[in-house]
Amino acid sequence: FSLHQLQIQPVGTFKISPGSNYFPVVGSRSNVVTGEMVEELILSGADIIKVGIGPGSVCTTRIKTGVGYPQLSAVIECADSAHGLKGHIISDGGCSCPGDVAKAFGAGADFVMLGGMFAGHDQCAGEVLEKNGKKVKLFYGMSSDTAMKKHIGGVAEYRASEGRTVEVPYRGDVETTILDILGGLRSTCTYVGAAKLKELSRRATFIRVTQQHSQVFF
Repeated sequence: FSLHQLQIQPVGTFKISPGSNYFPVVGSRSNVVTGEMVEELILSGADIIKVGIGPGSVCTTRIKTGVGYPQLSAVIECADSAHGLKGHIISDGGCSCPGDVAKAFGAGADFVMLGGMFAGHDQCAGEVLEKNGKKVKLFYGMSSDTAMKKHIGGVAEYRASEGRTVEVPYRGDVETTILDILGGLRSTCTYVGAAKLKELSRRATFIRVTQQHSQVFF
């Protein structure tokens, strides 16, 4: 299934007094997976649209509801619609390595959200626990039982949890992971001939494969 034909309400308006100092207000809406929904939201006043239903590493929405869309396809379609209206998109979910981040930008994403790749680091929420002699941190989806109990007092009886809570290895400071991602992105640009990140979507071509890398030592 995919979501469509939802009634969209205007994002809202802001009144600024003449002569006052203010920063431009940027509005975002989420989450959608089709070009039609992106167009509806941008035309209703949103500047940035978050794209992704169910691709997250601790998300169970597709299992619980049957609703979802392959993330790469969603980003390609939604980016095309957003950029045609001078809007932007955030790819939310589905990345497990620097190459996935590069593919998201190559598909047209303006921003990429990385939950699972940053989980376990010092800068992430949650205390460090020790289990069987190893340090771990809890990582949970924002529609999980854990998140709803923590932020809104529990799961309402009329709805289901759509996320998992898992233990991930403690990984220390996030700097090493960020440098690895940035290094991968720079290398991606050299391979495809992109002088800057924004050019990546114009240089990238996607093909379907059954195996992406050698499995000899994996």
